[in-house]
Amino acid sequence: MELPESPHAIPAETVRDQLATGPGGLTENEAEARLAIFGKNSLTEEKTSRLVIFLRQFNSILVYILIAAAIVSLLISDIKDFFIIVFIIMVNSTIGFFEEIKAEASLDALKKLTESRVSVMRSGEQRTIRSEDLVPGDYVILSEGDIVTADIRLKETSSLSVDESSLTGESLPVTKDPAAVVSKDAPPYDLRNSLLSGTSIVRGTGKGYVIATGKKTYFAGIANLAQGSSPDSPLTRAINHFSRRYIILLVGILSLVLAASLLQGRAAGDIAYLLVAQMVSAVPAGLPIVVTIIMVIGALALSKKKTLVRYLPAVETMGSATVIASDKTGTITEGKLTVHEDFALDLDELINAAALCNDSHGGSGDPIDVALARWVDGYDRIREQNPRRWEYPFDTARRLMATANVVNGVERFYVKGAFEELKKHADNGTELGELETQIEVMAGRGLRVLAFGAGKWISEDPATWRFSIVGIVGFIDPPKESAADAVQVAQKAGIRVIMITGDHPLTAREIARSVHIWKEGDGLLAGPEIEAMSDDQVAKALKHTTVLARILPEHKYRIVKILQEHGEIVTVTGDGVNDVPALRAADLGIAMGSGSEAAKSAAKMVIVDNNLSVIVDAIRNARVIVDNIRKVIYYLLSTSIAEIVLISSTVFAGLPLPLLPIQILWINLVTDGVQDKTFPFIKEEGDVMNRPPKDPSKQFFDGRQIRRIVTFGLVTGSLGCLMFWHLLGRYPYELAISIMFTSFVCLQWFNGLQAQLEYEPYFRNIRRSLTINPSIFVGIGIGVVLQLTAIYVVPGLFGIVPLALEHWGYVALMSLVPFAIVEAIKWLEYTKTHPVARE
Repeated sequence: MELPESPHAIPAETVRDQLATGPGGLTENEAEARLAIFGKNSLTEEKTSRLVIFLRQFNSILVYILIAAAIVSLLISDIKDFFIIVFIIMVNSTIGFFEEIKAEASLDALKKLTESRVSVMRSGEQRTIRSEDLVPGDYVILSEGDIVTADIRLKETSSLSVDESSLTGESLPVTKDPAAVVSKDAPPYDLRNSLLSGTSIVRGTGKGYVIATGKKTYFAGIANLAQGSSPDSPLTRAINHFSRRYIILLVGILSLVLAASLLQGRAAGDIAYLLVAQMVSAVPAGLPIVVTIIMVIGALALSKKKTLVRYLPAVETMGSATVIASDKTGTITEGKLTVHEDFALDLDELINAAALCNDSHGGSGDPIDVALARWVDGYDRIREQNPRRWEYPFDTARRLMATANVVNGVERFYVKGAFEELKKHADNGTELGELETQIEVMAGRGLRVLAFGAGKWISEDPATWRFSIVGIVGFIDPPKESAADAVQVAQKAGIRVIMITGDHPLTAREIARSVHIWKEGDGLLAGPEIEAMSDDQVAKALKHTTVLARILPEHKYRIVKILQEHGEIVTVTGDGVNDVPALRAADLGIAMGSGSEAAKSAAKMVIVDNNLSVIVDAIRNARVIVDNIRKVIYYLLSTSIAEIVLISSTVFAGLPLPLLPIQILWINLVTDGVQDKTFPFIKEEGDVMNRPPKDPSKQFFDGRQIRRIVTFGLVTGSLGCLMFWHLLGRYPYELAISIMFTSFVCLQWFNGLQAQLEYEPYFRNIRRSLTINPSIFVGIGIGVVLQLTAIYVVPGLFGIVPLALEHWGYVALMSLVPFAIVEAIKWLEYTKTHPVARE
């Protein structure tokens, strides 16, 4: 059988006939036949083997470099280092593996919403069945508290109000009207005659025909969007980009070294030894582990500030963020309706109407009723003293609710609802014009307005009702006190804040204005407008747009993708099922602690305190982490470049090998490996929130970083070659390489010291330089002990001899000259950007 096309655009009776069903439901045989045709009402997907996902992680240039390093270690018979590097490879691959299977976890969380039971009519009898056994044509019965697990065309309702925030982002419950017929192209938030899978019943009851199950539901479309994998982190992209060029450079240098060695007539064994040394020097093997340690320590620090990291690279991604696409409800606002203002013609009767024409009890109920209960002083006392004798439940067609109460021994009538409906029965006269003016003012400020009436009790027949409108009340989901300050801190840091919501554009704009997200001249885009625009048009509009309203999951997902295509690092916040695709697609998805399990599974971070200020504070911490990663990249790569330049220049000069492979491994994996472990503890340098984010493509390898790495490498390598040539003229080869070995170890201590500060010379503020990371001195101390042990206790292990006092002068020269040159460059850069420093 064919499912009805656009069932919301035709009467319920026509849907019934097309589905060949009725109020008595399907027979069991017909239900089984349809289950065989349409399948179970659940989300299923083809899964890639976990083994295949794991093996894919090894398809990386960085992994190729590490594998080459492992092979080199094996070639020189250093089994210990071979296993260390293999361990590094496995750690990195495991991280990537868990990232890919997060999409699977997101789907599992989404599927939980369909693992429930539902009441249906089968063969004329009401029965409870598993939601996954629902089929098109089933007649479903729903009541307050039920979760909707299939798409349903309503047949009849009684005061039915539905929470659709998980799908549409609309913060207020939506009233349903089964008699309504809407256009074929109506968006989900306009389907007044239908229920969508994934929503929940807030109030009342409803009955209707199942029109879509499983993968055919709107809810399943969100799940399909969520299956895509997240983009690589900025660090991963930067290292992959750098690695490709680094390998080309390395192959070129190795080729030149090989050619020079052959022309010089070196023995094959010597050439192989040279190439092994060059390969070992080229690979910063400790980089992946120390970067991981920096992120682990950063994640622990964030956890103390109510930010839980579910995916480790998210720590550095947050520090690279250029855009925050923030959900409104619960993040920027309190997430609960509040009476914002009122206009009373009779304040006492307005208060009575708000308290008595109200079903809130104990702080629960319809959000509007709960807001009114909080607003009325003495709510419980008023209700107790003026008992209800009759009620007219909320009518979706008339858009009102009414009650009759005994007030001071007299029966009084109270009503609340849409002003347009109440004024049909009102006897206010000229006051109606004044009320309409006030309603326009309130609505223009984004408030949802209800009118309240009071009068004598006449009868239960709505046609006979006459009363006076006694006032109007405007509701809003108010912004959190900390939201405005958080937005300003983010904007000062060069991060754009865009508010995304399913609410009405006027409401969205006013909330955004109150927290400084939207200002005069900024753009506002609504979902229907986005649907009518091309990607290029949306991208152009987003350059000056700060508020997005009436946004559906597919809109939010598309917006994230467009921002990313234009070079933005996008952070998305969300808490509902509707946020899952965008959370998954974003560079960094952040779920709220009170959000759905689906959102938490898709996110890379979870904020325990649903607050934008917590996110902005976490960005500050993450920027410090990014700075520290930059610093350790400089420290380790500058060493590798220096060693490459040293070995290559000595080969071209016809000199013997200045450093043995085992000595290079000692420098890279032991000496550097002790000091670089202190880099995670570097404190904030300056105010990291007082500078714009770096170009994402240059976050870790910009001009300043590359210039300093190359400068240190060229100066150190060239100076080392000259000193080695000089040493060979004065000392035996074994003593010459002993001095070179110790010099390169010691110069790394000084290199590590100046690497603690990127933006300021080390000696400009010596006190700050000494206190920004006291643990570096612990690392240097351990390094001194290890190197002295190597020189004077086990020199034979490294092919060296002990040094005399006079030899340490060469070590000091080799250590201090590169430090001084890099420091001088820092002074020049600093005085250019800080003119006061020249005075």
